[in-house]
Amino acid sequence: MTSRPLETAIGFIKRPDTLRLDDMPMATHALTMLQRLEKIVVEKPWGRTDIPKEFGEFGGQRIGEIWFAHPDGDAAPFMIKFLFTSERLSIQVHPDNAAAQAAGLPRGKEECWLVLDARPGAELGVGLNGEITREELHNAALDGSIVDRIDWRRSKTNDFVYNQAGTIHAIGPGLTIVEIQQNVDCTYRIYDYGRARELHLDEGLKVSSLRPSHDPRDQSVDPTKNAMLVDGPHFRVLQLADQIDPAIVSGNIDDWTVVPLSSGCSVDGELIHLGEAVLIKDPRSIELMPDSRALLIWS
Repeated sequence: MTSRPLETAIGFIKRPDTLRLDDMPMATHALTMLQRLEKIVVEKPWGRTDIPKEFGEFGGQRIGEIWFAHPDGDAAPFMIKFLFTSERLSIQVHPDNAAAQAAGLPRGKEECWLVLDARPGAELGVGLNGEITREELHNAALDGSIVDRIDWRRSKTNDFVYNQAGTIHAIGPGLTIVEIQQNVDCTYRIYDYGRARELHLDEGLKVSSLRPSHDPRDQSVDPTKNAMLVDGPHFRVLQLADQIDPAIVSGNIDDWTVVPLSSGCSVDGELIHLGEAVLIKDPRSIELMPDSRALLIWS
């Protein structure tokens, strides 16, 4: 979804970088550095007032997004956010790298969703439910019938969906989702249920796929097992519920991002919590209690 808040960010919760220092030599300290990312809390018209308490207390404000500011800013290759929905979000599409760069942007946007909670009847819109011409898509976006052209999939906890660039998509109400996306401020909103927000119909139509979408990475994830959810090319996402296979996380990687999905997660003995994202230098320092899980993300 949108990679920067369109509404006002209502809170900036900043935690200092933390180093766990003991009697180890300084070379080891560099490997065990833990940096908590700045957390940006954003109110949205489609957000919720019943955010799980682990994410914080927001005084009844309608929170739609919690995302994390990487120290590399716009140069960071991906962005991570939590989404909380009480209404359908806009129907939108993102460009691929080539189309984005032709428009003067650094990169396109592909993204994925892992459903953390789904209320009865919750749905995700992923692609179209049949082939369509560009003219038909244009007319459907104008008269609102595009809603009936979307492939609305009944959603449940632990569903995983990958949206390739060009896939028309939308998120329905009653969902808590963790989203990983390429880090670029580019969303082409093609229908928004009459909300008073800017649409990008011409740009969106140029990059939209006109047929159904079924990505081979889409699946129902077993929360008790390690699973490589995305293995490139833009980013990698590994669900951790057990010991890490060193072969999976080998390579010359400067930073790894850990996102706890439950309690019982720590890095080098320091607890990290649901609602946080942290940068680390060595994924072997991650520790999980039984029945805990986290996402490990890198590029």
